[in-house]
Amino acid sequence: MKILACLHYFILEGLVQCLELKIWSLQGCCHYPSILIYGHRASGKSHVMHVLMKELELPHATVSCVECVSIALLFEQVLLSFFGCDAASLLPRSPSLSDFVRVYRQQCSQSPAKQTRYIVSAVGDNVTVILLSEIAWDKFRPNTGCFEPLLLHFPDYSKSELQQILSQNVHPSYSAGFYSAYINILLGVFYSVCRDLRELRHLAALNFSKFCEPLAEGKVKETDTHKLWKHIEPHLKKAMQTVYLREVSRSELFKEAGALRGLSAHTHVELPYYSKFLLIAAYLASYNPARTDKRFFLKHHGKIRKTNFLKKNEKTSNHLLGPKPFPLDRLLAIFYSVVDSRVAPTASIFSQISSLVTLQLLAQVSHDDQLDAPKYKCAVSLDFICAISRTVNFDIVKYLYDFL
Repeated sequence: MKILACLHYFILEGLVQCLELKIWSLQGCCHYPSILIYGHRASGKSHVMHVLMKELELPHATVSCVECVSIALLFEQVLLSFFGCDAASLLPRSPSLSDFVRVYRQQCSQSPAKQTRYIVSAVGDNVTVILLSEIAWDKFRPNTGCFEPLLLHFPDYSKSELQQILSQNVHPSYSAGFYSAYINILLGVFYSVCRDLRELRHLAALNFSKFCEPLAEGKVKETDTHKLWKHIEPHLKKAMQTVYLREVSRSELFKEAGALRGLSAHTHVELPYYSKFLLIAAYLASYNPARTDKRFFLKHHGKIRKTNFLKKNEKTSNHLLGPKPFPLDRLLAIFYSVVDSRVAPTASIFSQISSLVTLQLLAQVSHDDQLDAPKYKCAVSLDFICAISRTVNFDIVKYLYDFL
């Protein structure tokens, strides 16, 4: 009865907006030994569990399987949350599951639990393991069989639920109806391509000042929704090109003159460190003839004059002819030459190449079944690659054949 009363309180106080059915579905699962809550990103899984554990004051340990890169860190985090640092120090250097169970039972005998403990991310005590995942259980289930957890699915928010949640963040200078009309316009543009609550909240904050510009200048009233829509429409369509990319600030999204000089907002996308060098290497491979690699990337290449390379079909600038395809081995050879540290050819490097293709910064021109020698083309402009090069202090112009 206490849990039911608290759940009713959460709903009344608005702590779990649009999550009433999900909350009530959890009420009979509190003492189940294993629960898997799955659903897409930003569907309320972590928020619901955080509110439940905090407001009901349930003993719990919250661990992230992304941060706990080893099983030792996972065990240590659980013991640290339940019993303190002294219990965590009892684990051996490379603990096994048996070591964890032994230490856990030892601590439970010294401080028995008055209610079920919850591990949010098995032993002899009353413990419920709650797993939060974006992946369904069918992808985890082993062929050898295992204990089946209780499955709870959190579906995506509907458009009306997103409207209700986002409308709560009312700007203090404007009325609730005005901000709700803005959210309705925003969802009308972005709902078909993005249903992530966190991303939509970011987009709402990013574009609201632009939406209010005619109002601040006294050109329209709050009720002139049509004129406000006409003003914000081109900016929202432009922002659709950068959904999920998270520019640094709203000024970089709308600024089209001055230092940017009309550059695309994609120029300011923050890439991982080695991805920047991979993109630089791809640009050099696309716009430099293959036989000039020796001149640019070997220390003892001798003196080679540009006129010795020129042929009739090379009198035109390579930048005017467009990017040329290159094989993967040439990309990696240039990458290892320009990067300022020794990098092992790990799976991480190859996954970053795939990420660049997904972001459409590289284009794969070979067939998907051509696994032995895939070919790519660089799909970014000179201004873009110069901006990326400046962030890693690399002067790319010195390595471009057209600028010798």
